[in-house]
Amino acid sequence: MHLVKMPAEVKEVLAKQKPIPIATATKDGTPNVVFINFMKILDDETLLLSDNFFLKTAANLSENPRISLLCYDAESTKSYQIKGSAKVHKAGPVFEEMRKWVHGVNPKLPAKAAVVVKVEAVYDAIWGPSAGKLIV
Repeated sequence: MHLVKMPAEVKEVLAKQKPIPIATATKDGTPNVVFINFMKILDDETLLLSDNFFLKTAANLSENPRISLLCYDAESTKSYQIKGSAKVHKAGPVFEEMRKWVHGVNPKLPAKAAVVVKVEAVYDAIWGPSAGKLIV
């Protein structure tokens, strides 16, 4: 796994996106895309997601840790696709940090697991000649 640092403009667009579409796949490649509301940038290489209602997403991550997120800013018309590997935490310090964060927003949410995403690639996802181009 080769980690990359997200550029500042990517983090800015990602931080604005609500909800965020995330894509996972089964081991045999059947895709799944869902919207999530709880995503936090931990550092230039790491994202934290909260599993509140994952069903197929949780099953997919248990057999295939690959994940992709998409963000778009209508104001700047910038869009990025972020690809990485996810590790699911159901106990421990990262899990407790996620529960505190989620329950601080809404104590009724289940906050079942913390999903830590290590960023491995960032692509330009806006239409035009640079669409799909690897940024980092």
